[in-house]
Amino acid sequence: MLKSALAAAAALSLVACASTAPAPVFSQASLPDAVKVPAGHKVAMETVGVGEITYECRDKKDAPGQTEWVFVGPEAKLLDRAGKTVGRYYGPPATWLSTDGSAVTATQLAVAPAGAGNIPLQLVKANPATGMGAMTGVTYIQRVATVGGVAPSAPCTAATKGQKQIVKYQADYILYKAS
Repeated sequence: MLKSALAAAAALSLVACASTAPAPVFSQASLPDAVKVPAGHKVAMETVGVGEITYECRDKKDAPGQTEWVFVGPEAKLLDRAGKTVGRYYGPPATWLSTDGSAVTATQLAVAPAGAGNIPLQLVKANPATGMGAMTGVTYIQRVATVGGVAPSAPCTAATKGQKQIVKYQADYILYKAS
């Protein structure tokens, strides 16, 4: 009886140790150079954005009589690697809002192709955070592992001008802070 109780306790402590082990930190090794975060910054948070991007059929800029699908903005839940909601991503302007109330906006620095049907990989430089919390001190954000989100394939014509279409997407948003 004592042996089995000790074995069970040992097994439980191993499970507890395994579940508190730090999660692997995102590696930039396989990313194109254009979207790599500069040296001197470390991963502060890894999130998965799951949501939608809205596009609107509009006149093409500087091309009278032509129309195109124009990006209007995203709306996504930010989940941690365990699937728990940790924030929200929306825009414009591109805003990452933590459930603790802190938020950052950012300016795009670079994009790189992510494969057919997927919005591009992206690197943005964060503006100073509002509020105190998880977003305080965030310096860069990468959008990687994108799935979907590209402009609709439906025709955008003079007859459909003004119509909006919503496209599902998913992307990992990796947030960095100065090391």
